[in-house]
Formats: sequence, C-alpha cells, structure tokens
Amino acid sequence: MTGTLTVLRAGPGVTVQDLGRPGWLEYGVSRGGAADRQALAEGAALLGQGADLAAVEMAGMGGEFQADSDLRIALTGAPMRAIIDGAAVAWNASHLLPAGARLAIGAAQSGSYGYLHVGGGIQTPEHLGARSAHLAAGIGTLLAEGDGLQTGPDSGRTTGLGLAADDRFEGGTVRVVASLQTALFPEAELKRFEQTAFHRGARGNRMGVALECNGEGFRPEAARTVVSEVITPGDIQVAGDGTPYVLLSECQTTGGYPRIGTVVPSDLPRLAQATAGAALQFRFIALEEAAALEQAEAERRERLRSLCVPLVRDPRTIPNLLSYQLISGAIAGEDDVLEELR
Repeated sequence: MTGTLTVLRAGPGVTVQDLGRPGWLEYGVSRGGAADRQALAEGAALLGQGADLAAVEMAGMGGEFQADSDLRIALTGAPMRAIIDGAAVAWNASHLLPAGARLAIGAAQSGSYGYLHVGGGIQTPEHLGARSAHLAAGIGTLLAEGDGLQTGPDSGRTTGLGLAADDRFEGGTVRVVASLQTALFPEAELKRFEQTAFHRGARGNRMGVALECNGEGFRPEAARTVVSEVITPGDIQVAGDGTPYVLLSECQTTGGYPRIGTVVPSDLPRLAQATAGAALQFRFIALEEAAALEQAEAERRERLRSLCVPLVRDPRTIPNLLSYQLISGAIAGEDDVLEELR
C-alpha cells in the first residue's frame, strides 16, 4: 500500500536524499546523496528494508509532516526533538505515524543532518538513476510547505525498535589516507597536520567544510604543478591561503588545489555531522588498514538489523494502555499448583 507524506512546514535545508548517483562524473555530476550515509543504513535496519530507499534529509532543522494513511517511520542521524500529536518520541528509533497525525521535528541537539525514513521509501521521480536532490547540479529542489511526497509499497509491520546512539555527532578523530598530492607536502607539514587541533569552521554545506586552527596554514611544495583533475568526497584540498577543506557528498567533480589526504569513507559521516566549532583531529593510516576498516564497516552495516532492540516505553505515554495484556499467567489462589510450589 502506498501513501502520501505531506510537508506542513520545512526547515531551510530539507531535501530528499538516497545513496546518490555514481557514474556521472564525466558529465559533470558528482555522486551527491545523503551527507551521512550511515544514517540511511540505520533507518533501513529499523524499518527492515533496503538502504537504497530515499529518505528526507534535514540540515540543522526539521519540519512538520502529516501522513494520509498509517505510515511506519524511523528517525536517525543528528538527534532532533520529535513529537507525534504532542507526545515526544525517541530518536534513532522506529514508530507508527497514524493517518492524520502530525509529526513535528525541531532543531538538531547535536550534529548537523537528521533523517526521516518511511516504510517503502520516498518515491520522488528518478533522475540519472537516483531520487536525491543535487542542488549544485540543478537536480531536485528544497522541500517546502505543501509538498506531497509519495511513499512506496511497505510490506513491513514492525515499529517500536531502537538502535544504540552513535558518537559521530561531536567531532573527534578522523582517519585519512595519502592522496595524489600528499607527497608534495614536506614531512614536517604532514606531522603538523596530524598534531594540529582543528575545529570545523562556520563555512560549510553539503559540498564541503572548512577546517580552522590556530597558527599558519599548510604549504605544499611545487603546488603550481598541480593540474585540475577528478576529485571525490573525502578529499582534503588545501586552498591558496593554506586552509584545508574537506569535500562532502555534493562536491564539484574536478579541482586543482593540492590534496593533503583523503578521509576514509567510514569516517566521512563524522565530518559531515560536525557542527561549527566541533573539535577535529586527523590521523594518517596505511591504505591496507583503511581497506580493513571499510570491510569491517560493511560487515557492521549488515548486522545493524540484529542490533535493533524494542524500545522501553513509559506507561504514562501509552494512550491505549488498557488494551495491552499487562498480566500473564495469573492463577486462582486455590489452584493445586500453589501446593506444588511449597
């Protein structure tokens, strides 16, 4: 059964996102897709469906939504306050959004990007094989009041599941591997890069974020020999003033700034979710270690569904409490079983 999720109110950066559209670099379109791909996997696990389905991405601020029929939803990514018809609901969890009920999602309490998933996925039109809005490429638009989002068929029934909270929303250590121009930076500069306490700058969006620190910028040797070439999410470009920029999902397709390194894909959500001022540290690792990390992360994503656990609900917040079987196995006082237990 399909339905419609209506946008009653939307924050300034609300879009539909999926895993993006790889394979179009030669035509000037970067991969795009969700800023935090891990959040898509978490939502898929909570709803028991594929991680390739599109969800609503909310940058910093959510919105208000209403379904025209009963709809299973999941909330993942940057924790935001969520309320269904006046009752607060858990984040990083799945819920039933009854027909006609209003889901209100507030500002991010930590992190940058929150996600609203629906059973069956959001079914906006496909462009170049994906449903993701790619605003830099002119594909799709920001969601606004009155937009109706079609949902796909949902064969699932389960809600009321939760996943343990993740620590990727407060900055932290990010692992990187050598890039094509890492060797242009003197060894002393690379060591200083690892030892520097960075924080995410105020300048940042789905294309990339600036890294700020106290002290001088980072200077490669023979930077003028670098030609414009293909770049990918995770690349750390060093601008002419020495400021590093980490490229994110909606980055450009080519660039001529030298790259001091490239963030390991499994750590990229930590960069995307870091808020302005969040502390960040970088550590170079070998390519073999990075490959092992990616394999372990892929295996962890496969296990996510088994890590979902039933939510512990407060009885005071359950409107139909009396419809539940609260006592099981009750017996009459005169039953012989009492004699057997003595």
